[in-house]
Amino acid sequence: MSMLWYVSRRVAWAVIATYLILSLTFGLLVVAPGDGQTAFAFKAATQGGNVDDAKETFDEITGRDEPMLTRYKNYMVNMATLEWGWSYTRNQPVLTAISEAYPYSLMYALPATLISIVLGYAIGLYSATHQYTLTDYFGTFTAFFGISIPNFWFGIMLILVFAVDLGWLPSYYQTGKGVWTLANAKQLILPIIVLSTGAIAGNMRYSRAEALEYVHADFVKTARAKGADDWRVLVRHIFRPALVPLMTILVADILGLLFAGAYITEVVFQIPGLGLLSYKAIVQQDTALVMATTLIPVFIAIVGNLLQDIAYTVLDPRIDYGGR
Repeated sequence: MSMLWYVSRRVAWAVIATYLILSLTFGLLVVAPGDGQTAFAFKAATQGGNVDDAKETFDEITGRDEPMLTRYKNYMVNMATLEWGWSYTRNQPVLTAISEAYPYSLMYALPATLISIVLGYAIGLYSATHQYTLTDYFGTFTAFFGISIPNFWFGIMLILVFAVDLGWLPSYYQTGKGVWTLANAKQLILPIIVLSTGAIAGNMRYSRAEALEYVHADFVKTARAKGADDWRVLVRHIFRPALVPLMTILVADILGLLFAGAYITEVVFQIPGLGLLSYKAIVQQDTALVMATTLIPVFIAIVGNLLQDIAYTVLDPRIDYGGR
């Protein structure tokens, strides 16, 4: 079976998986308690509007005046054509809301991803080559600490210590301070620490476990006997073969940072990114915005796993797709 046939099958399954996930999300929103109509009518009433007219307007905007099957078909067509609808909670198109939110997520998620990969793999490899030393024990302790500690509690504790007690850093994110400024960098320190702690621990554990399989391998002993220095042995003979199985957690790690961790981090630090946008959309029953923010991580997960499988053949040419 050729790579082209394998990729074609994966793309076809990607379409099916996306369809099922979006359908499930739509169904959950339909049966969820509360529809946002009351909040919309209350807001209109506080501004001097008519409550009944506001409810009718809400039904027209959200399509709730149509049969459920029609609403479902319209949502699926809109998802495919990038006509993602209107966000009534933000009073703007959904695509506009997403385009305004994602830069805030990238500002702290990308640095956290790079830090977690570099530090996690570096600590794991060093710990594997210095097994049963104090450094190894410290790395193991750090890994268990990072995995065990809840992100929301850790974030609150950092705010209490460094923002409230010491006053060194801001307690929440404030817009309007630019991007490449010291003030903005100070706002991102705590979110990056919270977001990268668990990922560093996970990468460290996996890289240490994989590297230990090659530390005492015969080809590593042969390389040392031929006079290869420690750096060459570590990078060429230990890290390279260990990188193939480590690729399996890379996509999941990035997804966890950008989306799963973003919900907690952005709510705690009030960062107006995709996580906070999606969280508010779910709470306020903004169906169009929920559907759109659901599609983004689904798409990244499917495409990321496909690219991950293709990368296997680059890292290890012995892997083929003949039996897949």
